[in-house]
Amino acid sequence: MFNAREIKNILVVRNDRFGEFLLNLPAIRALKESYPQAKLTLAVNLVVYELAGAVECVDDVVVWEQIKKDFKKHKFDLAVVLNPTKEAHVAIFLAGIAVRAGYDRKFGFLLTHKIKDTKHLGDRHEVDCNLELVNLLGAQTQDKSISIKVNEGYFSEFSEKEIIAIHPFTSDPVKQWPLERFAELAQRINKELKTRVIIVGLSLNAFNIKGNAINVVNKTTLLELAALLKQCVLLISGDSGPVHLAAAVGTPVIALFRNDLVGKTARRWGPWGGGHTVIEKSSLDDISVDEVFDKVKRIISK
Repeated sequence: MFNAREIKNILVVRNDRFGEFLLNLPAIRALKESYPQAKLTLAVNLVVYELAGAVECVDDVVVWEQIKKDFKKHKFDLAVVLNPTKEAHVAIFLAGIAVRAGYDRKFGFLLTHKIKDTKHLGDRHEVDCNLELVNLLGAQTQDKSISIKVNEGYFSEFSEKEIIAIHPFTSDPVKQWPLERFAELAQRINKELKTRVIIVGLSLNAFNIKGNAINVVNKTTLLELAALLKQCVLLISGDSGPVHLAAAVGTPVIALFRNDLVGKTARRWGPWGGGHTVIEKSSLDDISVDEVFDKVKRIISK
């Protein structure tokens, strides 16, 4: 055990992709609310660094690759590793951080507070799993939102228009709804609903679409994308990071998921919060353009 009042400097490590990072915000907030006297520092990947700066309950953000080289000078009292890696567990142990919490795998024996990692079972949402971990340290919060603060001035030219965002890409091919269906959907929204469509995301793949769509693929930072999504009435996407970014800025999402892959279903990775729509089937090929288009019509007609 340890004296919570003596904790003055907390390190939280989540050094992977931005979608996973966002689903840790309630756990991070719980730590800050439960240890209000402590400075809370996030260690993240360089790609996530700017986005992490939009988390209001955080005191400082550092890049993992830089801070791991010299932990000791920061004099952390408590470290929480939210995505287990051998490197992180060894680093916080060698730094002499007295309280070390995380999941009991990948050198979990180096931790002082740990729980079994059962995320792969997919029996609850990722947000709930992360909150369970920080509960080990007595950290709790009533605010389980994944909200971030963004500057809405990036895309002021769209502020008076109704725009639907489409993110047609995914980092995992098994979660990819066919690109040609995304293209057909975008054309139908533009033509039949008279609504502008904006194609967003990062991808090495070309996405060709006819019509009046705005294409900003590979043209925005994460913070700019967040600001743009905040100005949209809806995001349509497969299982991907922008789903969680849209949820974080209060934009409704239509998310397309498979339900036959244990640990990868919407039950664990679906958009967090209310007002979202999930279409989930054992094969993404079974999700038709008509079905998604019908959901879009219902949402924007409300």
